[in-house]
Amino acid sequence: MRQDKLRFCAGAAVLALLMIFTLSRVRAKAEGAEDISAKAAIVYNGSTGEVLYEKNADERLPMASTTKIMSALIVLEQDGLDEVFTADSDAVMTEGSSMGLQVGDKVSLRDLACGMLLPSGNDAANAAAVRVAGSVEDFVGLMNERAALMGLENTHFVTPSGLDDYTDEHYSTARDMAVLAAEAMKNDSFREICGLQRVKLNFGDPPYDRWLVNTNKLLKKHGYTGIKTGFTDKARRCLVSSCMRDGSELICVTLNDPDDWRDHEVLFDRCFPLIKQTRLTCGKGCAYIAAADGRRIKCDVPDIIASLTDDGAARADSRVYLPQFVYAPVNRGDKAGEVVYFLDGKELGRRDITVSEDITAPKTKTGPAHRLLMFMRRAIRI
Repeated sequence: MRQDKLRFCAGAAVLALLMIFTLSRVRAKAEGAEDISAKAAIVYNGSTGEVLYEKNADERLPMASTTKIMSALIVLEQDGLDEVFTADSDAVMTEGSSMGLQVGDKVSLRDLACGMLLPSGNDAANAAAVRVAGSVEDFVGLMNERAALMGLENTHFVTPSGLDDYTDEHYSTARDMAVLAAEAMKNDSFREICGLQRVKLNFGDPPYDRWLVNTNKLLKKHGYTGIKTGFTDKARRCLVSSCMRDGSELICVTLNDPDDWRDHEVLFDRCFPLIKQTRLTCGKGCAYIAAADGRRIKCDVPDIIASLTDDGAARADSRVYLPQFVYAPVNRGDKAGEVVYFLDGKELGRRDITVSEDITAPKTKTGPAHRLLMFMRRAIRI
């Protein structure tokens, strides 16, 4: 599985453009969060791009094993996730946290993703890198390419594990890590794995059952859905977490934070009251399109529900996409076009615009004049 096997999400170039707009800040911010001990922090609504709290959110800092969010995302986008192979002998011989790989162990990429996201295995990150790209160095190249596609201008990777880089070239920001985490959580496999408190895997030489335990203690609390812990001597304690309340999910990132468990709980408690499930509508909820014979056809324009601040809801807008005309007959419920809802240029969602009534085909003309015209046309062709 080499570099050319990497499957980026469809429309990556469009994604990169849209990610630029995630830098927008809302005017309603969490108050009373001056006691947050992190050197840098952010609370981010990944579905809308709204920032609910930030502190030094654009300062470049080492991010320790939260690096593995990018590594695991790339791994989980590969084909053959459950194909068993022998882990590279050199890759498994690394320092720091481990999933317990030994030379000669047989394992799958899915196992390695679990090993990265739960016990934060550096051996898992290196073994996966070699399997996907042929070498750790080439895999890091893929990580940096992906970061560029996502618009992460203040992020640079040197290792797939997040171990301290003594050249100071392995860094990110709280804002970039929040955008990365939001993108990773769109991957169903990533979301499932990073939310597990523990998992039983079968690997080794010969393979045998064993349990891996997640280092993220917040998962024991109600509503937390992920994502990744990190620690090195240089980066200190780093944490990227996600939490779901009343149908809305927020992401919190803290870098260099001596009290990260508390800070994340405090920030979520202060930021969730700022957002609510909001119904966005387009005008009067209907639009009209012309039939080819000149009749007007009424169409239903659906609304969407989005988790927004009041300020964000006031700034949201929509665009309707309909053809100039359609040919009858059309039936009620037929798709006529689309409506797309936006906040500051970032797409919040799109829905089909459907025909709200049955429109029959134009009546065929059968009178004497029409029959004479058809006769003359046939005569000319003869």
